[in-house]
Amino acid sequence: MKNNKHISLNLNVRGIEQSPTLAINELSKKLNANGKTIYAMGLGQSPFPVPAPVVETLKHHAHEKDYLNVKGLEALRQAVAHFHRQKDNVDIKANNVLIGPGSKELMFILQLVYYGDLILPTPCWVSYAPQAKIIGRNIKLIHTSFENKWRITPKQLNEFLVSESDQYRPRLLILNYPSNPDGGTYSVDDLKKIASVARKHEMIILSDEIYGQLHYQGNHISIARFYPEGTIISSGLSKWCGAGGWRLGTFAFPSNFDWLMNAMTAVASETFTSVSAPIQYAAVRAFKGGILIERYLWHVRRILSFFANKSVEILHKAGIHVQMPDGGFYLFLDFTPLETKLKSRGITNSKVLCEKLLQEAGVAILPGEAFLIPTEKLIARLAFVNFDGAKALARSETIPLSEALPEDFADHCGFSVLKGMQQIANWTNKK
Repeated sequence: MKNNKHISLNLNVRGIEQSPTLAINELSKKLNANGKTIYAMGLGQSPFPVPAPVVETLKHHAHEKDYLNVKGLEALRQAVAHFHRQKDNVDIKANNVLIGPGSKELMFILQLVYYGDLILPTPCWVSYAPQAKIIGRNIKLIHTSFENKWRITPKQLNEFLVSESDQYRPRLLILNYPSNPDGGTYSVDDLKKIASVARKHEMIILSDEIYGQLHYQGNHISIARFYPEGTIISSGLSKWCGAGGWRLGTFAFPSNFDWLMNAMTAVASETFTSVSAPIQYAAVRAFKGGILIERYLWHVRRILSFFANKSVEILHKAGIHVQMPDGGFYLFLDFTPLETKLKSRGITNSKVLCEKLLQEAGVAILPGEAFLIPTEKLIARLAFVNFDGAKALARSETIPLSEALPEDFADHCGFSVLKGMQQIANWTNKK
């Protein structure tokens, strides 16, 4: 019996391993501790410090120890609602906001209480599908392509829904943009058309906008503006505020979704109870924004855009296909143009590609299969976050925002990012 304990596991959990992003981060740290130089580009964790006003607010409220309302601190829900009204031009009310210990947990509870198929445009974030599998939901994939910048088209979505011959089947479509794993976004025209398709089929959209404030031009637009009655906006502090370890996420619901929010709140009351009180008080300051946080964001955007442009330039010269991202800190690398050369070296799928790249060049990235790309496709995701965010901010703040960052900017804080890119380029083309 001691060798068969796994038979008692829930069938939906058997076979599920640790999230690839966390696993690659742990492996990178282990190899680095053993003396190997590792360019850690696997885990998408913001390299920037939490804005100083938010940190100060956390310190000020460190004594807060009481359980808060399950839905979240009222002042925070007010701040989140105001944030979406101001930034997204969407009429969100405070009583339609739910606070959770990271948007990841809220997504899990949403799938638990909503009995509908999960529709995922691929590539997609690594945890959407495993969550659905754990809960036992049907997962429907709609594959995108490099040529379409890894974006689902309104035509694709409509054709898929029509092909099911079940117009009002309960469905949940997750849109994530700027996207993890590729940093791409949607045009206003496409958002309007996708909204029209969703409205026709009365489909719920979960708009994962955790990277919204990291759009390089500050021009993120929520699909909730065009489909307010059917869109849930997901956000949080982890990416734009550099506070991943604080674990605070937000859901903003349409006013007619009280039935769904109430169900999620009931589950929350029986699971996480409420989010850490000091973190919620600090989050109020983050979502209220102001000139200091706006300046912080513009510097962060400029820095990320700088590294994105320099990285893409190096990779393109090596013959690797990669779309220029619109925001965030990810690149989705397509090695297909070099497939013949790589296969001659025994590299036949994305998993082997990443294993050999780590072993031979010391670069840690994630295989495309983790993002639901067929494993035989030589595609991988890279997170260009291996630089000193505090130094980068300090250096950027000495340069007017009206100016471009100088060519030698990386020498002061992010040499390892571009060195890692060059390592990939050299390794890919070695004979």
